[in-house]
Amino acid sequence: MTPTLVRQHVSHAVSAPRVDRSARARDWSEIQERMLVPLYETVYDRLDVGPGTRLLGLRCGAGLALLMAASRGAAVTGADSASPERLALARERLLPALPPGRRGGPPGTRARTAARLLDGPPSCAIGAETAGYTVVTVLEPVGGLAGDPGGLGDLLAAAVPLAGRGAAVVLAGWGPPERCATASVLRVAAEPAGPPRGADRWRPARRDDLEEAAERAGLRPDGSGRVACPFGYADLDSAVRGLLSTGLFDAAIAATDARQVDKELTEALHPHRRPDGTVWMPNVFRYLVTRVP
Repeated sequence: MTPTLVRQHVSHAVSAPRVDRSARARDWSEIQERMLVPLYETVYDRLDVGPGTRLLGLRCGAGLALLMAASRGAAVTGADSASPERLALARERLLPALPPGRRGGPPGTRARTAARLLDGPPSCAIGAETAGYTVVTVLEPVGGLAGDPGGLGDLLAAAVPLAGRGAAVVLAGWGPPERCATASVLRVAAEPAGPPRGADRWRPARRDDLEEAAERAGLRPDGSGRVACPFGYADLDSAVRGLLSTGLFDAAIAATDARQVDKELTEALHPHRRPDGTVWMPNVFRYLVTRVP
């Protein structure tokens, strides 16, 4: 989850991981992204997202969260400069001309409004047709990469001017490590390459990650919550592919090799394997609702 999780932020000081980014993006959209549906639904229910909502999704990735908001009648804009491969999949899902079977959302999910997708920073969304967003979201959970809070603060600072006064800005993050079974598996992302040193390295979530990012952007806290988002996979292979698609293991792959990381990840997943071969890891995620002053 990012995560799930968290989107990879590749440091210029680290060699680009030897991965097939198109395949990873597809694995994210087909396997991993769906694990966060309970988080998306809870946030949208709390904010009453629907007709009349103008939503800007930052780090929108493959666009499932945008699709779910659009299916409620919200006018959605997504911005993501980190993964053109994921954004291409978001276009497949949200382009009105595509048949519903190719949209890639949960059964019955269809966009009721056209989406706007931007492959650049939030400033690309400036314009009369996108001014005054009522909701801004960053729903790919932070707290898995060492540089997440600082990078998120910069992203929010650029997006806040596009939102109206009092607009909701929602951030999501991993819950306490002791409440996230996946936390022990994610440690493989750091161990093969030694202690964390850069912004692209995995680290456990901290309690105040979201609050620190919001404070940096000048946002006013207005409530928070926790959501159970278990990670469930049909088998070990699906679990490995799904977790690798988060980007959290890319630095470890660059420091060692893909086969070594695959091996250690598979071993770390074994305690979570059920007798029928499925893999199940209960997790809790946090979200923070803030308001634009």
